[in-house]
Amino acid sequence: MTTAAPPTPSRDGRTPRQVLAELVPSVYAPTLLEFVGVAALMPVIPLMARALGFSVPQAAALTMIFGLISFLGPIPAGRFISRIGARAALVITGALLVASNLTAFVVIGPALDGSGDAAHRLALIGLLLVMAVGMQVWQLGRQSYLGTALPATMRARGMTLFGGTIRIGEVLGPLLGAGVMALWSMAGVFVLFAVAATAGTVMIAVFLPPGETAPRRTSPGPRRRRTPARVRLDRAVLGRMVAVGAGIAPVMMARVNRPVIVPLLGESLGLDPVWISIVFGVSAALEILLVLPAGTLMDRFGRAAVAVPCALLMGAGFLLLALLGTVLSERGATAALVAMLVPTLLIGIGNGLGSGIVMTLGVDVSPVHGRTTYLAWWNTMLGAGRMAAPLLVTGITLLAPVAVAGAATGAVCVAGGLWLARTLPRVTPSGNTRGS
Repeated sequence: MTTAAPPTPSRDGRTPRQVLAELVPSVYAPTLLEFVGVAALMPVIPLMARALGFSVPQAAALTMIFGLISFLGPIPAGRFISRIGARAALVITGALLVASNLTAFVVIGPALDGSGDAAHRLALIGLLLVMAVGMQVWQLGRQSYLGTALPATMRARGMTLFGGTIRIGEVLGPLLGAGVMALWSMAGVFVLFAVAATAGTVMIAVFLPPGETAPRRTSPGPRRRRTPARVRLDRAVLGRMVAVGAGIAPVMMARVNRPVIVPLLGESLGLDPVWISIVFGVSAALEILLVLPAGTLMDRFGRAAVAVPCALLMGAGFLLLALLGTVLSERGATAALVAMLVPTLLIGIGNGLGSGIVMTLGVDVSPVHGRTTYLAWWNTMLGAGRMAAPLLVTGITLLAPVAVAGAATGAVCVAGGLWLARTLPRVTPSGNTRGS
């Protein structure tokens, strides 16, 4: 495989640092702010569900909402973005997230003392639906934009930095969430999400370049025809997507299951929500250290150099989580904390290596023409993994402890890593071998 020299300027003469700096106010900073809110709320959703009267399997099943929307949502989201433009779509989505979290604070917050009824449980489901739809619009819009804005020779670094901003949000979010819960209440996390989403939405409205937000017009001519709404899909491209997606989908499953399995296992070990949020924050902090090295490795040595260890390490971490969660149960608070912290750190190392890997691979296997459409199909295929993940946890927890669900997640992730080791180098190029 060929290597990409980091200092090489883009075609318009800009250096990689200049390219990335120009994307900070329009992409990276808003993403950071928005995922601070997401990461603050996600670890406590299962705990909120339990407080509102959901059983453990039902609490685990709530994340199926994100899987279902990630499977059904990308194609409609792509059409929505193409129709009204990226900036309008992101602003509308951000406003809905702000409104839904403020509503949740007013409606759900008072019932988190254990007095929740069916109406409160339906309100939580409604909030999760809005969050799931919003995250689909965020991901597809920015992934498509970065695929165009980033030169091919630094695509992985730009995408990895995007994933890195999410990781930073996953550090700050749980830590800020823990502080809000310690000083205020669990319901205060809704307000934290609303404030962070408001700031991110304002930045999108102000800084996203107008030329990148309006639907693209066709070239002028005597008769102006609208660009076809649908792109004829190439079977060879879809074949590459399926081959790569089969290996990377278990990584998505592990990412979906982590904020479900870890909190539920922590609860079964007797840890309170504050300590669970701190464990998430510490793990995410470790991930940040690997963001820039991971992008450089992908651009220089190809995607397999990062994707394979990412999947294998995450799988090993889940297997260790299941083992320690079983062996160290009922041995006190310190042992419970160790049982959560050590495997979660190992999962964090693998996840840090995989910062941006899914988005990078999606752009790699999609052609320039109709990229948003192909990326929508890519995200739909991966949505099958996101949808299967909570089904796996829910089905297992109906019959066995949550530690068994962790072991199953780990085994699937290891299998995905082995598949990627065999398939990925033959299917996707290194960073600078495409002209897109």
